[in-house]
Amino acid sequence: MPRTKIACLGAGSLYFPGVLGDIAITRGLAESEVALYDLDHDKAKLMAGLGKRLSQAAGARLRVRACARIADALDGAAFAVSSIGGSGASMGGVYGTAAHDADLLIPSRYGIHQVVGDTAGPAGMMMGLRSVPAYLAICREMQKRCPDAVMLNHSNPMAVLCRAMVKYGGIERVIGICHGVQNGIAQIAGLLGVEPEHLEIVWIGTNHYYWFTRIRLRGRDVYPEVMSKAAARPAPHGQQMSQLLSEAYGCRLVYCEDGHALEFYPYLAQLRDPTEMPYGYGEHTGPRYAELEQRWRQRRRKPTPAQQAALREKQLREYEERLVKCGLPQPSSAIRGEGIGGLIDAIASGRREVRIVNIPNRGVVSNLPDHAILEVEGVTDSCGVRGIQVGAAPLSLMGLLQKRIAWQELVADAAAKGDRNLALQALLLDEMAIPPEKASAMLDELLAASRDLLPPFT
Repeated sequence: MPRTKIACLGAGSLYFPGVLGDIAITRGLAESEVALYDLDHDKAKLMAGLGKRLSQAAGARLRVRACARIADALDGAAFAVSSIGGSGASMGGVYGTAAHDADLLIPSRYGIHQVVGDTAGPAGMMMGLRSVPAYLAICREMQKRCPDAVMLNHSNPMAVLCRAMVKYGGIERVIGICHGVQNGIAQIAGLLGVEPEHLEIVWIGTNHYYWFTRIRLRGRDVYPEVMSKAAARPAPHGQQMSQLLSEAYGCRLVYCEDGHALEFYPYLAQLRDPTEMPYGYGEHTGPRYAELEQRWRQRRRKPTPAQQAALREKQLREYEERLVKCGLPQPSSAIRGEGIGGLIDAIASGRREVRIVNIPNRGVVSNLPDHAILEVEGVTDSCGVRGIQVGAAPLSLMGLLQKRIAWQELVADAAAKGDRNLALQALLLDEMAIPPEKASAMLDELLAASRDLLPPFT
């Protein structure tokens, strides 16, 4: 097949060792160009070194280079792969940054305690408000440099970012990449003692929250068996809430960890403190909030230039040590892992394959809005991915998703327009909503804490 250019944006993210490895072992992408760009150019250069090593190990002959300018990375690219946390240049990704610590700590003082904070709730909203402007800037650059490129986004909040790019970015082919459905299928396969490839599963949902509506094994309906086996065992940590809700709904709610699914329910806004989080999360997450407070206090003490330089050197050394340990991954597929190399190869060559992606609904689920970003099965071809129709969502799921889709739209609009009132409306619509006067005060604190990373909000 013809060589292709793949731009990796936010290339210093520790998501990219897996991406580079997957590209390297995908034969159809041999000799492709991989251009790496990050706000922290030193990290991009170190990641480029890893990419060259992985290419050599796989015999892929990739042309891997770090770019000092995003224009260089995107110029003539056929694909852009992004992992951008919306927290500026940081050594450890978005989690643990001052911005995300504030996303968690400020709401906790108003009685909202979050486990992950990247998909819903105040923290998920703030990640979207910070990230959307950066993504729209990328889209503007893509319009100039590679208007026909496919944007593959890995960042959260997935649905908000993809919706904003589709609605405001002028890029037609936007695909969100995650692995939650694949992990959920692996859960079911483990429960039944079979290989994931032997299952025929249909699901409905948005990123980090979906229900399996059909489960078949070689043509046989095994849904009753799955429900019976799941109910007969003690639910492991991370599946306790989803197991109870699955029994109530009569439909299997699956994500690899309840920590994400909890963000779609109001339970975390009914607690006195984080140690009271249900389903075993208080034991793990409660102490983490104490660490966040300690980090918050430490950050108020500004280091000297010499201390900053020493810290920077230490962080880069540790980052490089992590990359040294990275090797070629096991081959992934449409059902195991994210399979990003295979997805790029299938679209680049116009090959039809069924893949798990986040794309606009456009009739896939008949009783949800066409514009909603859903996590679906889709068929690849040279135009991108087309979703496979699955019918209507059950009533309870439809109600939950309609509200969540409206929240995603409000956050995308608020971020694109810098509209404080739309952001407030999103907070009031969220499952973890608090009274409007408190929500307004909390929003002002959140916006102030991220002021350096946000456009003006009015």
